[in-house]
Amino acid sequence: MIIKQSIEQHLNCINTILQSESKLSTIQTSIDMIVSAYQNNHKVLFCGNGGSAADSEHLAAELSGRFKIDRRPLNADALHNNGSALTAISNDYSYEDAYARLLEAKGQQGDILIAISTSGRSPNVNNAISKAKELGMKIITISGDSATDFHNKSDVSILIPSTDTARIQEAYMLIGHIICEQVEHKLFA
Repeated sequence: MIIKQSIEQHLNCINTILQSESKLSTIQTSIDMIVSAYQNNHKVLFCGNGGSAADSEHLAAELSGRFKIDRRPLNADALHNNGSALTAISNDYSYEDAYARLLEAKGQQGDILIAISTSGRSPNVNNAISKAKELGMKIITISGDSATDFHNKSDVSILIPSTDTARIQEAYMLIGHIICEQVEHKLFA
């Protein structure tokens, strides 16, 4: 049955993460990096395309609104949230440079870019990573485990043990929610 097979694939992916001390340690390093940025009055910016853009927006909202604790908002945003700016920059420059250009306007040294891509091959996301490096930002990448070049550019890389887009995106949200919960707990509990 297809439904059961999909659930089993999901559980296998999540169990692989659960059993990997290095993957859990990488998630913890991401949490610590974000907490430190917030403690030093920096912000977290996200980018991704398609479902990864939706996940970026979702996680930025968890930080800027609240997750489980009623607390002050944290400075977090997804780079694609201003559709007029995104389309104007894409038209006037190129779609491949849109996130880098937005990052140049919004990012500064000490901020964090969380770049999400199932494949790690998105030119606009890779260009944003290059711009973040240039600006002195910290970079966290999240993708499927076949996106090695993507992760070589980051300070911390969270590799989801799958090549199936749906399973990768499902794991994004679990890990993203864990990160939001722990950042909130460390800053406000």
